[in-house]
Amino acid sequence: MRVLAIDTALANCAAAVCDDSAATPCLEVRSEEIGRGHAEKLMDMISEVMAESSTAFTDLDRVVVTTGPGSFTGLRVGLSVARGFGLVLGKPVVGVTTLAALACAAANDPKAGSTILVALTGKGEEVYCQTFDAQGEPAGEPAVRTLTDLKDSLPADVTFAGSAARAVAEAAGYGEERILSECGYPDIRDVARLGIAADPKQAAPVPLYLRPPEASPPKSGRIERQ
Repeated sequence: MRVLAIDTALANCAAAVCDDSAATPCLEVRSEEIGRGHAEKLMDMISEVMAESSTAFTDLDRVVVTTGPGSFTGLRVGLSVARGFGLVLGKPVVGVTTLAALACAAANDPKAGSTILVALTGKGEEVYCQTFDAQGEPAGEPAVRTLTDLKDSLPADVTFAGSAARAVAEAAGYGEERILSECGYPDIRDVARLGIAADPKQAAPVPLYLRPPEASPPKSGRIERQ
């Protein structure tokens, strides 16, 4: 299966063409930590990985895209592009959460415990997190938790990954040896790998928002002209 994988959910902007039948599954990768401006970068990256891997869009079997947690703007960029390709090509589009992709990488670390907590930095004491087993399979639902809440509810053999890994480990009184990774975004190769294995019927390309948008409509119920 040959896929185009896209990630614009967090600070990174990435695209890759991967084929699980090839000797080197990821044929071409572009990845850059940009913070903002995904819309300006993404299409050029896609053009480059498609051209460098000698892949026509009609050669693709599916499109894979990250669904969050992440920034509202970044997620909209990736999801819109992925859905657009799927519609035009008549190919499935599957979604992969950023938490699951980070867990995929953490599960390959020899230091990984029987429980992996993937945690991304939120506001204040809050983190966006989910628990996974040693194989990187979900063991709980994604949620917004506080450091105070987490420190009293972690299993003994837990290890940590994600941008908030150190903060959670320190709050819970664990040492450096429990931290597998502090990366704040997934590797696009892991996104592609999970997307190839996913069932399109169960991995819909819809945003995973753990918080509602902060913006609220005017009290009048009308959108004011600027």
